[in-house]
Amino acid sequence: MIARPIKTLLLILTILAYATDGLSQSHSHDHDQDHTHHSHELAYAGEALPYEEFAHEGTLAKLVTGQGAFVFSYDEKLTSAFPEEAQEFEPKMHGGFNEDPETGIVYTGIPGYGLCAISADLTSWSTIGTDDRLKDNIHGIVFFVHKGKKYLAVAQEGKRVLVVTLDGKIVSEILKPTGKEFSFAPANEFFGSADSNFGVTDVTYLKGTLYVAHGYSKGDFVLTIEEKDGSWSWGDLAWGGKGDEPGQFKTAHGIYAYKNHILVANRAAGQVVKFTSKGKYVEIFDDIPEGALICNVSYKSDHYFLNALSPIGNQKSAPIYVHTSEELVSTLIPGDLDIPVLTNIHQVWPHIVKSADGSEQLYVLIHGWNKGKYAVLKLED
Repeated sequence: MIARPIKTLLLILTILAYATDGLSQSHSHDHDQDHTHHSHELAYAGEALPYEEFAHEGTLAKLVTGQGAFVFSYDEKLTSAFPEEAQEFEPKMHGGFNEDPETGIVYTGIPGYGLCAISADLTSWSTIGTDDRLKDNIHGIVFFVHKGKKYLAVAQEGKRVLVVTLDGKIVSEILKPTGKEFSFAPANEFFGSADSNFGVTDVTYLKGTLYVAHGYSKGDFVLTIEEKDGSWSWGDLAWGGKGDEPGQFKTAHGIYAYKNHILVANRAAGQVVKFTSKGKYVEIFDDIPEGALICNVSYKSDHYFLNALSPIGNQKSAPIYVHTSEELVSTLIPGDLDIPVLTNIHQVWPHIVKSADGSEQLYVLIHGWNKGKYAVLKLED
């Protein structure tokens, strides 16, 4: 016979065991309900893929977006490095990014505030130069090395293209063509007409030549600028024109040089078009979702990064695509990360921060548009 104190203890332990099992089942059921309520899905490659959760038990799940090797979260700390004195100008942000691959410094522009340099670790900002022209809207920008010297070129839609030293000195101001500069008759005819405009949207550099996208216009071209005796002016080469034929454009918006080729984000057509340096049509990127208004293209980590201008369907923001040129491998929806005031996107820029121990961290910098917004996304492990 078991003594009464021992029987009482066994009874208490039995009751506790049942209670603990019940609570565990209840907690599991509640967690499943909560996960179902808060889970997010995005359309990718014809199927809905749930977001991965990077969270420890008892904490809220971190919001992430993307698939495969390219899953990103919102880095609020680096985003908040945006200078306080520039915040009143942030809604007007409309430009892009480019960087010095040697130093890792990223360059951008803020209308009304000026030309800016962002430190390689993305933690601090500074302005470059005092010329008031640098406070005009910088719609596109490129860093380049020409004859051993470092420069920036900026496209200021409706006004000019500037070539600038890294300390903010303007080397050349290239204004609207007159219609006598190019060996391409459609470009000369357009700029020679009284109702032509100057719709430059972006600029890039390849082997001694600046290439300019002129897409905010009925004269939808790629134009070139060349240097002679230290001064930059329009070159002979131009191509394009508005239309659906290979080599023509429907808003040539972003332009990017990579591996001796020129890539053009043909926005209204939803394309990235590849050309030789002489303007010969090569190909169009495959597997870009229908309805994507591709604004810009850049390259890092063996992949191209493209962004659409606005959301497609029920997306919470414009998407960002990670692409091989043949295949879409990840779709990022920054709006799913609950980033305030970010719906439309003007440009994105992939950037790697290198730590003292040699490790590397990939980020994506975002220039929002229409209530402009700067934001930083971080690649998750």
